[in-house]
Amino acid sequence: MQLALNTQQARFRDEVASFLASELPADIAEKVRLNRGVGKDDVARWTQVLNRQGWAAPNWPEEHGGTGWNLIQRHVFDVECRAAHAPVLSGFGFNMVGPAIIKYGSVAQQKQFLPQILNAELWWCQGYSEPEAGSDLASLRTTAVLSGDEYVVNGQKIWTSGAEVADWIFCLVRTDGNVQKQRGISFLLIDLGSNGISIEPLYAFNGKRLWNQVFFDDVRVPLANRLGEQDRGWTVAKSLLGDERLMVSRVAENKRLFGLIREVIASEADSGVDFAHQPNETMTAKLNELEIRLIALEMTSLRLLSQADEGGQIGAEPSMLKLKGSELVQAMDEFLFEAVGHWVLPLDATTAADGNRAAVGPDYAEFVASGCYHHRGYTIAGGSSEVQHNIIAKQVLGL
Repeated sequence: MQLALNTQQARFRDEVASFLASELPADIAEKVRLNRGVGKDDVARWTQVLNRQGWAAPNWPEEHGGTGWNLIQRHVFDVECRAAHAPVLSGFGFNMVGPAIIKYGSVAQQKQFLPQILNAELWWCQGYSEPEAGSDLASLRTTAVLSGDEYVVNGQKIWTSGAEVADWIFCLVRTDGNVQKQRGISFLLIDLGSNGISIEPLYAFNGKRLWNQVFFDDVRVPLANRLGEQDRGWTVAKSLLGDERLMVSRVAENKRLFGLIREVIASEADSGVDFAHQPNETMTAKLNELEIRLIALEMTSLRLLSQADEGGQIGAEPSMLKLKGSELVQAMDEFLFEAVGHWVLPLDATTAADGNRAAVGPDYAEFVASGCYHHRGYTIAGGSSEVQHNIIAKQVLGL
């Protein structure tokens, strides 16, 4: 059982940190540090830097452009990238459809799509949820009827993040309505430029476009764009989890936020705010509690990752990582919210009506409220905290 990095892993960490210090564009890192949001061009630029280094897809097999790193190396890489404020790459391409194409795709599909994902030349979004098929995804009703060598797709997807900038969408569609729900689903790769597709925005309460609805009206999709077997798309979708279920702790993001908290405290102290001498429960005590929770989370993550790297079987324990990691992000957000005080009140400059207003307060405070509210969804997305509690109770504790 491993609870800390060994000498070899520490050398690897230093190698990654050195690379980031020399190659991560400073303008992109600054946007990430202040939570201003990075655009498609920014992420593409950084993806191409990583691809030239051979580090764009740590979770892919080496023969398809991966690194050959084990889980702990991937964890270290993730932590160092987030600590340096590197943007997260497109998860839809690298963590979802890419691995699915590697496992289930034909040679032609692999040659067509994988190099473009690696070099950020093709952007994906996910077409799973529907208005009446969210938690019960197998109840989806978007249909795909085979007509010659094409499918004709009709239906609607919702909560589709990134559809406004994506080139393609990978979709679960109903191809047989006369069998058990999970057995009549297929997995299609669909060009968003196809006739019959329309995309409508869904805005968050802060005015930001976080999601979309995607409508399909007699969209024709080549049979060659089906991934895996007919009516076996549910198997493809489930396989996307794989080892990724072990990478749900959000340790890297929590360490980045904790570093930002320390920066804010130092800046506030320079302005005359003394966090150590506040009434009631001091900010120092809260900070110590966050650090203890973060250390415990990382040690638990390293324990499970090292066990998996050694060939051990991992059961439902990752539910603990997901639960505690997402809750800790929210606790970090709340601390930042309290630490910057009244500076959380002004509207984000990027959502102002004229779109050209400067920040009112210190730069580090401008997007604290936005991040805090957005991250409320972390304990819902990917399986709510209630679901994780049930899994832990039944499969870990045997209750």
